[in-house]
Amino acid sequence: MNDESQNKMGSPTPEELRQQVERTRDELGQTVEALAGKADVKAQAKEKTTAAKKQAAEKTAELKEQAAEKTAAAKEQAAEKATAVKEQAAEKSAELKEQAAEKTAAVKEQAAAATAQIRAKTAQAAQAVKDKTPEPVQEKTAQAATQVRESAARAGQFAVDRTPDPLLEKADRVAKAARANRTPLLAGGAVLVAFLLIRRGRGRNK
Repeated sequence: MNDESQNKMGSPTPEELRQQVERTRDELGQTVEALAGKADVKAQAKEKTTAAKKQAAEKTAELKEQAAEKTAAAKEQAAEKATAVKEQAAEKSAELKEQAAEKTAAVKEQAAAATAQIRAKTAQAAQAVKDKTPEPVQEKTAQAATQVRESAARAGQFAVDRTPDPLLEKADRVAKAARANRTPLLAGGAVLVAFLLIRRGRGRNK
C-alpha cells in the first residue's frame, strides 16, 4: 500500500500536515498578538487614568493655592484700607475738635470782653448818677433799696413755702445765673431807682 493509496483513503499527506502545522502556528501567533495587544491596551488605559488623576490632583492643589493667595491679598488690602479710613476719621475728628475749641475760646473771650465793657459802663453810669444825686436822695435811694430787698426776701420766703420742690430747683438754678451777673443788675437797678427819685424830687420842687 503506497502513499497514493493512503491519500485516496483520506489520510493527510506530509505536505498537508506541514501546511496544517503552519496554519496552526500562524493562528496561534495571531491569537498571542491579539492577547498581547489587549493586555497592552488595558495597561495604557490604566496609565492614562493614573496620569489624568495625577494631573487633576496637581491642578486642584494649584487652584487651591492660588485661591488662598488671592484671599490673603484681599484681606490684607481690606485691612490696609480700613486702617487708612480710621486714620483719616481720627485726623478729621481731631481737626474738628481743635476748630471747635478755638471757636469756643474766641466766643468766651468775646463774651468776657463784652461783659467787662458792660460792667465798666454800668459802673461809670452809676458813679455819674451818684455824683449828680444829692445826699438826701442817695439816703432815700438806699432806704428804698433796703425796703425792696426786705420785701423781696419776704415774698421769696412766702413763695418758697408754697412752691413744689421741682420748681424750687429751677428757681435755684435761675438764682445762680442771676448771681453770676449780680453786679451789672444791681448797678442798673441803682441807676434806675436814683433816676426815678431825681425826677420825683424835681417834680416836687416845681
